[in-house]
Amino acid sequence: MKIDILSLFPEMFEGPLHESIVGKALEKNLLQVKITNYRDFTKDRQHHVDDYPYGGGAGMLLQAQPIFDALDEVKKNSEEVGKVILLDPAGKKFDQSVASDLAKEKHLTFICGHYEGYDERIRTQVTDEISLGDYVLTGGELGAMVILDATVRLIPGVLGNKASAGDDSFSAGLLEYPQYTRPAVYRGLKVPDVLLSGNHQKIAQWRNYQALKRTYLRRPDLLLNMKLDAEQCSWLKKIKKEYKSEL
Repeated sequence: MKIDILSLFPEMFEGPLHESIVGKALEKNLLQVKITNYRDFTKDRQHHVDDYPYGGGAGMLLQAQPIFDALDEVKKNSEEVGKVILLDPAGKKFDQSVASDLAKEKHLTFICGHYEGYDERIRTQVTDEISLGDYVLTGGELGAMVILDATVRLIPGVLGNKASAGDDSFSAGLLEYPQYTRPAVYRGLKVPDVLLSGNHQKIAQWRNYQALKRTYLRRPDLLLNMKLDAEQCSWLKKIKKEYKSEL
């Protein structure tokens, strides 16, 4: 995958891009990232990228010209331009399904905003507008880092174990089941016997049940539109009955 990032603060990406899973993806040439400072595309001596909004109002807006010209440069140097993503609080809320869709693309371009907002004409150049959630950050860089990290780990070959991403919370609609590692007993806390049994069928059943229970207790909203099989419906009735007094 090729990723272009348009940002006023390219230095913010130095650490996150060269550590952990993303850093390894770059080393394996599974990922190419180029960061462009769109201030370099301004036309005036002061290198202004913002100006006052027409009609008045608080704050400054990013001008269209530097962003348009920076995108033209990206397109000129790319064989195929995929999704152009605007980081914006008004955009579609980012989740695991969005990350999965983005991971199928060959080229992503992120536009990191600042100030009060964007000149509306910039939106004519984007394919997607994405928000991390119902809050406002000082800029789009942190949002781009989060989306990049969640997306890159889903690219085939990035994670060492192919099954790892499939077991993540939200990948199958449910939160991930509890997990344990050695020792089997620590400070009087024991690993569930079923996980030590070696019975893979029972372990799988236990994990599915625990995932359903954790989702019901922590994120019941995820179950509203989920299609459950007969066994899961039976489990859910049992879970609701067991925890009715606690909720």
